[in-house]
Amino acid sequence: MAETNGRDSAIEVFETARREIATLQDPDLCAELSAAIDLSQGLVVMRTGEPERAIVWFNRYVSFVEHGVEKVDGGDKFPLRLVFGLINRAYASGAVRRREPAVADLERAIAVAQKYDLRQSYPYAIHALGNVHKQCGDLAEAMRRYEEAERIFRADGQAAPLARMQMDQAETMLMIGLSDEAGKHLDEALPVMRREKFGQEIAEVEMFRASAALLDGELDLARRMARASQRKLEKRGSTWWMMAALIELWAHGRRALQSNRVPQSLVQKALTLSDELAANRLVDESRFARLLAVRLELRRGRLDVAQELLRRLPGPRAVTPIDHRMQRRLVLSELAVARGNRRAALLHARLGLEELGHVRDQLGGLELVSATAVHGRELGELATRLVLEGTDARRLFTWLERTRAQAYRYEPLEHVDGAEVAARITEVRGLSRELMRAGLDGRPTGDLRDRLAKAQREANRLGWSSQRWGKPRPVAVVDEVIAELGPRALVSFATSGGAVVAVVIAGGRVRMVRLGRAHEALESAQKLHFDLNALAPDHLPAALAEVISASARKQADRLDELLIKPLSRTIGERDLVMVPTGALYAVPWGVLPSLHGRAVTTAPSATAWLAAAQAGKPTTEKVVLVRGPALLHAEGEVDRLTLHHDNAKVLSGEDATVGEVLAHLDGADLVHVAAHGEHETENALFSRLELADGPLFAHELGRLRKPPAHVVLAACELALNRIRPGDEALGFAGAMLAGGTRTVVAAASKVGDEASAAAMADYHRALVAGAAPAVALAEAMAKDPFRRPFLCLGSG
Repeated sequence: MAETNGRDSAIEVFETARREIATLQDPDLCAELSAAIDLSQGLVVMRTGEPERAIVWFNRYVSFVEHGVEKVDGGDKFPLRLVFGLINRAYASGAVRRREPAVADLERAIAVAQKYDLRQSYPYAIHALGNVHKQCGDLAEAMRRYEEAERIFRADGQAAPLARMQMDQAETMLMIGLSDEAGKHLDEALPVMRREKFGQEIAEVEMFRASAALLDGELDLARRMARASQRKLEKRGSTWWMMAALIELWAHGRRALQSNRVPQSLVQKALTLSDELAANRLVDESRFARLLAVRLELRRGRLDVAQELLRRLPGPRAVTPIDHRMQRRLVLSELAVARGNRRAALLHARLGLEELGHVRDQLGGLELVSATAVHGRELGELATRLVLEGTDARRLFTWLERTRAQAYRYEPLEHVDGAEVAARITEVRGLSRELMRAGLDGRPTGDLRDRLAKAQREANRLGWSSQRWGKPRPVAVVDEVIAELGPRALVSFATSGGAVVAVVIAGGRVRMVRLGRAHEALESAQKLHFDLNALAPDHLPAALAEVISASARKQADRLDELLIKPLSRTIGERDLVMVPTGALYAVPWGVLPSLHGRAVTTAPSATAWLAAAQAGKPTTEKVVLVRGPALLHAEGEVDRLTLHHDNAKVLSGEDATVGEVLAHLDGADLVHVAAHGEHETENALFSRLELADGPLFAHELGRLRKPPAHVVLAACELALNRIRPGDEALGFAGAMLAGGTRTVVAAASKVGDEASAAAMADYHRALVAGAAPAVALAEAMAKDPFRRPFLCLGSG
């Protein structure tokens, strides 16, 4: 009845039942039935948004079954009930952020389950433990617990509890910043919920979908979905409607802030919802709504009102979620700006980003580490904008390093994948090959694509719940960069307020140069990328090749005018280290006229470049040459390279398997791979190289104990990245750099087999003659830059 007619109708039935029970003569039966009602009423009250009241009912139930466990010998009736009661009481305690009693209940539940061999209840306790960690802000531990429970639910074929848990996993992913992965989790759970005739959970799925849309900036979609969820929850009499209302409020508020039209009614809406949330003991959510009211009042110019609202708002608790903490820091920064105190604004921004860094440091998996940047996006943008109001280039450099490419700021720890991860990767590899064959045979591929996507997601998630990704390095200091650069120059690009700005470090000095409009540069970069792809085939008709070449030259000239020529007096003829932003990651700088034949290294950040450069120059003592299948000129290419590297280990034909290649990559000085490759846009860590027994995925590179120092990927598009907020770039080459490889040479666009083979022959000839990788690549590209669009990534 609670599911169909709402809470009040269910409670009426409970009261009727209690009156009936009172007429019974058997006291033991009365006690048992009363306890059953206590449990059921607690569940209904908790599901409708009153966990504090639910704890009272669960206390009564647990007391009854504890007495039963002591009194009755043999059987598992009362122990099983005790486990169930403890789990539910822990859920309620976790919902009101009472970590200690929640964890104590769950540890006791696990101990009872183990003592009485209640195997079927164990995953429920682990799931609940994940929820407690999630609600208390320990997201890494929450993910680990969910994965543990998921393995058991899947093995036992328990679809319904698995679907419920996937909803909690999705919420955790949203808290981390993984909106796309959260959506896929919810998509997998929803059909099961409908089949099992779930009620409230379907409304909650809509709520989390709204939250994902809000995180992605799709404000209108977020409002629509939040309203739909709110209506369903209100109809059910659930006070969780307030959570949906909070999402709708924030989407509405962000739209108002963007348009700079903030009505008083919206401020009042935020304050009213804050009071309602507080009345239901949703402390952090109440404060979150009030923070929005402060931001809105600031935008309306009512500084005193905003400051008074903020003064009465307590600081964050130990269990306050990271996105709430970031919003509080943002509000403090915006208030300081409105008061004219730029120094205080930047202090709050720095402290906020440090808090975010502490969360990031605990996460496992490169994708999780990079995803957290979304929560610091607004704070980083505000800080960058404030610094750009001045002329302090050193300060701007420091802020750019604090806010970009944080995934590359880690010294990777040695990772050992478990058997389950390895098995899932093997499944992905098999499905990838099967999908390719089905496409070639003209067979339907829809089901295979779905199975492949699911296997990829599961492999990723298993990686997330492993140990921390790495040990954080300090952000690069300008003087360290100057010392390492020597005669080179570093150019770090950023966008703010619709314009491109560059920080240039050259000749021991640091300068800020304001460039043109950002959309022009980023649009030209994208057009150049499309032209280079079109120009890649080896035997294009001459007339067509000329037309495409003319278009590519036009875009290269435009980028040169916008980004390089304004810097010419500062950088002179120096070799360069480029730190790009957005679409500029895909620019092969050697195609720009001013940089033709010049050594250019591309790095995700100055911090990442410095770490790679200080790791030392790679040698060529251990050389590995890999020849993949179905590449027209690979055999000749690799044979020619053996003339330059007579001590090389060659893997080709049936020897070029994933296992063999990974084994020889480990600890190699120089690796050259001539194979087809593909960048996976939607799942960057499954970008791949095609080998004899299937694809080698970027995901697998973390299994290397000692990453290769210098890798050459003579394959298409493997320098491409998926760019997340905060210029967090993920792809095959990016995974190698983040994993500890110092230098990667790869293409960000398609490359013809003949052009690639010729470029690589020239590259290795210069390399063995003593040229540094960036210099060798510049010489190789100079002969035909538009058909040899490679990048030198890392240290150079």
